[in-house]
Amino acid sequence: MLKYLSASVFTALLLTACSEPKGVIISPEPTDLTETTVGKWILDEDGKVMFDPQTSGLVVLDGQLVTIADASADFTQQLKLHSISPDTATLSASTERFSFSRDVRRSCFYSYLSEQPDLEALALDPRDSNVIYTVTEDATRTGTLSPRCETKYEDTGSTDYPTLLVKLTRKDNGDVEMSDVRPLQFLNDLEVGNFPNDGIEGLTMAEDGTLYLALEKDKAGQPRIFTLSIDENFFSSSDFATVSEPDLQLPSFASGNHPINGLALYTHSTGASYLLGAARNDNELWVIDTTGSKPTKRIPIIFDVAGDQNCEQYTMDNSSMEGLVTIGDTLWIINDPWEKNYLKNATCEAHKTRYEDLAPLLFSLKINDVWFE
Repeated sequence: MLKYLSASVFTALLLTACSEPKGVIISPEPTDLTETTVGKWILDEDGKVMFDPQTSGLVVLDGQLVTIADASADFTQQLKLHSISPDTATLSASTERFSFSRDVRRSCFYSYLSEQPDLEALALDPRDSNVIYTVTEDATRTGTLSPRCETKYEDTGSTDYPTLLVKLTRKDNGDVEMSDVRPLQFLNDLEVGNFPNDGIEGLTMAEDGTLYLALEKDKAGQPRIFTLSIDENFFSSSDFATVSEPDLQLPSFASGNHPINGLALYTHSTGASYLLGAARNDNELWVIDTTGSKPTKRIPIIFDVAGDQNCEQYTMDNSSMEGLVTIGDTLWIINDPWEKNYLKNATCEAHKTRYEDLAPLLFSLKINDVWFE
């Protein structure tokens, strides 16, 4: 693993091993640029909240924010894309359940993908707005692969059941098809580890087809970012697609869980490209230089809930931000209600049932040039 770390992180790890007490963040410390964002409940046209969608990922399609549900969501929310108006936080539409192409039906993974797949994150292909990528995480709830498939896909370099990159294709009638699937492989030298529910949680794609994938934690408890190059022939193979690791200056930690739970790509007015990472456990936005020449900047975020006729504006105890995407100079964030902690937010009694329903909120934040200095 060490040969994949940047020189600065490697040095920091050595210094910490020698001198830092347990629990101290190695590098870098959060900035003092704390931001506050005020969230709105996502409501349908009848004023009802989204019931337990476990929102994972966020992209922009036709001016709408689009999200997806994971395997822990209510069954009625799964295997669909959900569209939200950014101006009003209104749930404007949900697709029918995904259909499946012939290739997916004939693959080793159809049984899992057609039942209750743990779909995490979304990335829009900037070369074709009808193509969206998602990725699977925890497959421990499914049965094992057939003996033939298990032999072919056992060398994952990570979890027993392989991580799957899934291509979604929008049809002219508005339906969405799971059109292609390919398993991902992590070389053993990457030391990713076997953590079924701490896998890939963030996706975003650059104009040249570079797909960035954010891993919650590796064997050493560190968040990681990997890449794949997606060309027109990528899904013509059913073999493993092996990820690469760019030399980015990510934060490193001495202890604790500090996952990246969402990714967005942002191009600054200078032409420089940055990854914006949702560090859910830390309530931080990570601003990551894609060239690896600058250390990641950690921006603390305070998440408030907008006041209404029943509740004054208040700060959330646990927001669990999950998906993020930019529109112009605005960063949009959606949270993934964490059942274990969500009721801690119910400081206003009138909102308690919304937390019990595991209803998400939509947040916006003006992009600040200071983040990129």
